[in-house]
Amino acid sequence: MQPLDLSKHPPRSPKVELVGLVMLARTIDKLRAGLPGGNMGVYTIAGFSQRILDAIGVSEGQLREVVKDAQNDEDVVEWLQAHVDRNRLIEVSDLIRRRSLDDVDREKFADRYPIIKQKPELYYLSDVLDADDAEMFSTRR
Repeated sequence: MQPLDLSKHPPRSPKVELVGLVMLARTIDKLRAGLPGGNMGVYTIAGFSQRILDAIGVSEGQLREVVKDAQNDEDVVEWLQAHVDRNRLIEVSDLIRRRSLDDVDREKFADRYPIIKQKPELYYLSDVLDADDAEMFSTRR
């Protein structure tokens, strides 16, 4: 896969599913940005992406190698299907989909994602990430 420059555009939405797992496409984009020639911008693997990797039993290093050698998302999906139980992927996806501001320390979370102070209607963490991305890149258009 080609490296990405996440200083110019955000990774894919956390709601985009691959192999039934939300956050996977976003995590792949971040890993691509970490490849030689890429730029992670303000993004990191630590946090949501790391939680998902831990939950499915795949290390960042393992998935980084898969992404580096893959031609496309389908190659990554094939590898995951061979190495991770499908039911576990669905289970983790369901947990991530339901994570909300009730599951985090709001004060600390607001330090990292101040958008929740501007948009009190945000509740699910995936919506917070989408809103944060939109806010961050709205001034760059």
